Amino acid sequence: MKASAPLVPPSARAVLFDLDGTLLDTAPDLIGSLNALRAEQGMEPLIAGHLQPVVSHGSGAMVQRGFDLAPTDPRFEPLRQRFLTLYRERVSRDTRAFAGMDELLEALEARGIPWGVVTNKPGWLTEPLLEDLGYAARSACIVSGDTLPIRKPHPAPLLLACERIGRAPSDCVFVGDALRDIQAGRSAGMLTLVALFGYIGAEDHVRLWGADGLVGTPAEVLRWIAPELRAAPTR
Repeated sequence: MKASAPLVPPSARAVLFDLDGTLLDTAPDLIGSLNALRAEQGMEPLIAGHLQPVVSHGSGAMVQRGFDLAPTDPRFEPLRQRFLTLYRERVSRDTRAFAGMDELLEALEARGIPWGVVTNKPGWLTEPLLEDLGYAARSACIVSGDTLPIRKPHPAPLLLACERIGRAPSDCVFVGDALRDIQAGRSAGMLTLVALFGYIGAEDHVRLWGADGLVGTPAEVLRWIAPELRAAPTR
């Protein structure tokens, strides 16, 4: 799947990222935790390819895929809670930024362009993860899934991020790898980009999501930065 963008794209002066599948490749630790839970239940591990498409969709989706259980099953919630406990124990063990993401963040910082994180992941997982990997102090804001009573696809978390970084929504671009990211960004009045390098599954029809663009690498986000800043020298 090729990335796409207008020849002269609109421009942004701040960048907000989804976390799982966009800023960070969290799949190794999430999948490792799910398979550890399966081992506790006397079950064989599942291959990463079977689980990766739902990594961005939260603990419930992971347990559903990993155990073929409906959320109404009485076994579901205890398994989900145990999965979260196992994941917290290894939240940053094998997680890393996607290739090219660190270079993008450095380029934004060198140009004085703030960036932040807006995720549905709860704060008790988001904050230690970003702290462990050194991103917490660098980000202009972190809005987690429990910062507000509502989460993406509602635009409120993104609007709160704009308040915290001091930018209007129209000056921001939101990068994500799930339909709810694009829905939230559009509702907030932001430019929206689909991270094709994230956890896009075969069932995801990204060209129907209504995003402003598709990016195949983190570096392509720079196309959407204010024109007068695109050529600005780095420090």
